Amino acid sequence: MKKLYERIRIVAAGATLTLLASAARAQEAAATPIPDKGDTAWMMVATILVLLMTIPGLALFYGGLVRAKNMLSVLMQVFSITCLVMIVWVVYGYSLAFADGNAVIGDLSKLFLAGVTPDSVSATFTDGVVIPEYVFVCFQMTFACITPALIVGSFAERIKFSAVMLFVLLWVTAVYFPLAHMVWAGTGYLFNLGALDFAGGTVVHINAGIAGLVGALMLGKRIGFGKEALTPHSLTMTMIGASLLWVGWFGFNAGSNLEANGGAALAMINTFVATAAAALSWVIVEWGAKGKASLLGGVTGAVAGLVAVTPAAGLVGPMGAIALGALAAVICFFFCTTVKNAFKYDDSLDVFGVHGIGGIVGSIGTGVFVSPALGGVGLDGYDMAGQVWTQIMAVAVALAWSGIGSSILYFIVDKTIGLRVATDEEREGLDLAEHGERAYSY
Repeated sequence: MKKLYERIRIVAAGATLTLLASAARAQEAAATPIPDKGDTAWMMVATILVLLMTIPGLALFYGGLVRAKNMLSVLMQVFSITCLVMIVWVVYGYSLAFADGNAVIGDLSKLFLAGVTPDSVSATFTDGVVIPEYVFVCFQMTFACITPALIVGSFAERIKFSAVMLFVLLWVTAVYFPLAHMVWAGTGYLFNLGALDFAGGTVVHINAGIAGLVGALMLGKRIGFGKEALTPHSLTMTMIGASLLWVGWFGFNAGSNLEANGGAALAMINTFVATAAAALSWVIVEWGAKGKASLLGGVTGAVAGLVAVTPAAGLVGPMGAIALGALAAVICFFFCTTVKNAFKYDDSLDVFGVHGIGGIVGSIGTGVFVSPALGGVGLDGYDMAGQVWTQIMAVAVALAWSGIGSSILYFIVDKTIGLRVATDEEREGLDLAEHGERAYSY
């Protein structure tokens, strides 16, 4: 009987310890936020949608706009840039962009994703709500991929493939990662200045737009520019690419809310209506100016609207988004036609005219339409004049940072391996000269 009591006592003691351990684990779990499964699932989908924007969306959009002999070169550049930046991002890019660091750039504390595990989390805009850090890493990685891919449209049909790859490696390191840190990291200069950029007006579009313009100027015009028709070879493919961009952009904009809630819904409806307004606005202006409404104009206007609403997506109301999209389309049309023709620069696929100018209009316009009086979400202590000035400062920093940095990097690449293909290779087409294959067999 004594042995039976002893065994019961041991079992009871063990059960008590188990209960205490369970309580300790429960307390520890309560102290550590657990990712919401709905938010996590949404952000995984949003991440894949942003990848869809780049491949195949952007690749097909650009590919259809060049001549048939250069189709594969554009597809290869976009696809290869995506692969290159993914590797760079996980090695050191995420650390430079989002580790604490200083006001300009992060540190190397997350080099090779050190400390990022399936259990580590990343904060959202709501206190206590988190998502797995790996999801945030992947989401931001897709932004880092599409931004340099946008640039290639400016110097399409005349640049070496090796020059593209070297330039992108240098550019994301010296230009993109620091600007992303300045705008989106908690220790960043523009973040603490109060600049608003919901999904990438400065970081993605102004950044890529000015880098593209600098590249177009430094490489020079294509052979035959202004003397012969350099017409798109497949507007059908361009329309497919533009449509994929629009679909993927919901991940870009609504995903930047980081949660599946009303904020994401606001970004979603704004991505619908701003794009539609911009497409119609471009068509109407083109119709009046040229007497005909073109498919190319319609899809270009849609992209301009997507660009303009990007920094404002989760911050303005639907009526503000419509106004922003319509305004951006008119201004982008002016730059892609009147300004481009006046200065005679060869921005092959109008990267600066659409992304650079659209990003500027959207970034500054965000400071206006965020006003509660205009249907925006409002901000603590909001003052329209002060916020617009802050937005202008952010635009100026992005223009200067990308413009100067890109100029230096193009110069380095040109003096080391050269930027432009030989004249006979350009005439032959980059598909055969650079890649030894044709897009189409006859």
